[in-house]
Amino acid sequence: MPMILNEEQIMLKDSAKDFCAKSAPIDQLRQIRDRDDPDAFDRDTWQSMVDLGWAGIPWPEEFGGLAFGYKGLGVVTEEAGRTLAASPLFGTVWVGGSAVNIGGTEAQKSTLLPAIAGGELLMALALEESHRHSPYGIATTATADADGYLLSGSKTFVVDGNSADKFIVVARTSAKPGDRDGLTLFIVDTGTAGLTVNRLKMTDSRNAASLDLENVRVGADAVLGELNKGADVLDPTLDIARIGLSAEMLGSLQECFERTVQYLKEREQFGVPIGSFQALKHRAADMFCEVELSKSCVLEALTALDEAREASEIAKLASLAKAKVGETYNRVSREGIQMHGGIGMTDEFDIGFFIKRAAVAEQTFGDVNFHRNRYGDLEGY
Repeated sequence: MPMILNEEQIMLKDSAKDFCAKSAPIDQLRQIRDRDDPDAFDRDTWQSMVDLGWAGIPWPEEFGGLAFGYKGLGVVTEEAGRTLAASPLFGTVWVGGSAVNIGGTEAQKSTLLPAIAGGELLMALALEESHRHSPYGIATTATADADGYLLSGSKTFVVDGNSADKFIVVARTSAKPGDRDGLTLFIVDTGTAGLTVNRLKMTDSRNAASLDLENVRVGADAVLGELNKGADVLDPTLDIARIGLSAEMLGSLQECFERTVQYLKEREQFGVPIGSFQALKHRAADMFCEVELSKSCVLEALTALDEAREASEIAKLASLAKAKVGETYNRVSREGIQMHGGIGMTDEFDIGFFIKRAAVAEQTFGDVNFHRNRYGDLEGY
């Protein structure tokens, strides 16, 4: 499969760009923030996205999907990133849906994936237990009891957790924190006794929550994947999620870069546009090169998913994309603030929203340093 978009993918990208610009602009995120909406997204806008088919793009048709692949979902997510569109697309489709598609039984897929594609179900992955990304550092326990399990522990920074109908909770059924073995994934309904969902107000106005679990009882049919082998589902799910988040960040950093270049053309000092100053030209040129490199990393990672390459190669590309795009987004958003001058730090200008999103997105599922180290480990360094 060539590392380019085909005609259908280009059409999908164009339609997504048009929709996000008109129906989910940054002004909508500003309004959601200002009214302190607990969902942190507009449900009518999300339903419109569902009606366009976005929530079912990667799933097989037998499970209510469009079978259009992750590259198709990637171009949609990239355009959503341009406007910082507030929606459950990442938490529900990229993360929760991918986990079900990878590890679910036929019954689980037949029940959950059509519900996701139809906009009837929101899901979130409850993984993190500290301020740093540690996929295997799980201390939350799941103890066998009667015909099910009792889950106890706590989770933090659950993306899209405040609006989720179901959680995929990563718990330890054997071994010790830090071990890859001994993890099991459980599907837990939001209203289950003993589960407390606490809303987190993120600096980028994104939906997130922390969870407290105290003897939360689930049945044996709540297990997603195999007992004690949850990492076999978790690892590929996280790599898909990292690639998806990289696609969103790519859209955001491109928009941030383009807004900055436009400002350089419009803002005048000493009677000339500040973009004519050689120092700023050099900085803009450096950013352009980094943006183009980031595009290639993301497109190659999405292509690898659709080609179903070996898990080890997808893992490398996921870490490469997340590290490169995270680094570029960090640089472009900060350069954007600096080149806008003092007004860039005011809430009146949208450019400040990008630096906030960059800070949160970089930390989600591993920052630049995490993925540089992981890439080195995967390459055997």
